[in-house]
Amino acid sequence: MASIAAGGPAAARAPNADDGATVVGERRRGPRVLDLAVRSPVLADVAHVRLLVPPGWSRDASRTWPALWLLHGGPGPNDHTAWTAHTDLERLTAELQIIVVMPDGGSCGNYTDWWNRGGGGPPKWETFHLTELRQILERGYRAGTQRAIAGNGAGGTGALAYAARHRGLFRAAASFSGAPHTLHRDPRALDVADVVELSVAVADPDADWTDVWGDPERQRIVWRQHNPYDLADRLSGVRLYIASGDGEPGPYDPAPGTDPDVLESLARTVTARFTAKLDQLGIPASTHLYRGTHTWPYWRRELRAALPLLVSELA
Repeated sequence: MASIAAGGPAAARAPNADDGATVVGERRRGPRVLDLAVRSPVLADVAHVRLLVPPGWSRDASRTWPALWLLHGGPGPNDHTAWTAHTDLERLTAELQIIVVMPDGGSCGNYTDWWNRGGGGPPKWETFHLTELRQILERGYRAGTQRAIAGNGAGGTGALAYAARHRGLFRAAASFSGAPHTLHRDPRALDVADVVELSVAVADPDADWTDVWGDPERQRIVWRQHNPYDLADRLSGVRLYIASGDGEPGPYDPAPGTDPDVLESLARTVTARFTAKLDQLGIPASTHLYRGTHTWPYWRRELRAALPLLVSELA
């Protein structure tokens, strides 16, 4: 596949996945930034992926490079550009011999193949990421089989779920303000089911939030199959970094007196339960629980802290 100039279309012989998913557009956004557009049979619309390639990278190289996947949160204005827009990721990885993979995960995709009342079908974000996109990157962009994964918010939950559900696929995983116990319920306050319901309502008012995993009680087995807390034993052998604020204004927030962040408070509650489960199972994890909110300044800091751990597993 020939090199594409900035603003150009995808070249001929675009790499395909086994099911026909293929790159239909490619744009150079900088010396190391390459954006892909992928048409997939398991998604309703074309999806986008941002790659941050290492120095010396070439599609025609005789070697491969390890891959660090970074998943964005949602809902809201979050997509494949979030990590480069809100952090100093390019500078942090300037000398690293890795490919950073930043895929679109949908505004309320929840990094899963939607249950859709038991019928399956689109959107299938898990299939898109871990089967189709993985095959495309390994066949056409010199991505190797050594992988780590991290994410913020819903992306943090997704990173842990992906690592647990696909044992051996990722050597390390990090969650920044994720919700790794999706079945945590609190009738007096916000819980994870509420967040799923709200995110679907904001992103797609015509969708039913129970299409994601069903009703948390009636389809409890489906929820458990995607809940990092219930899958925690499957993270044995994965290097883990788990971080969350407590929702109270911290060093990167406005002056004291700002209202607590209920979303980050929920993240702290379920993160604490998840890390306690890891401890009970004897699974080690690097943990950072801090004062702060559900905002990018904290995730920038956590990325800097977690990156050496993640990269060390890719050597």
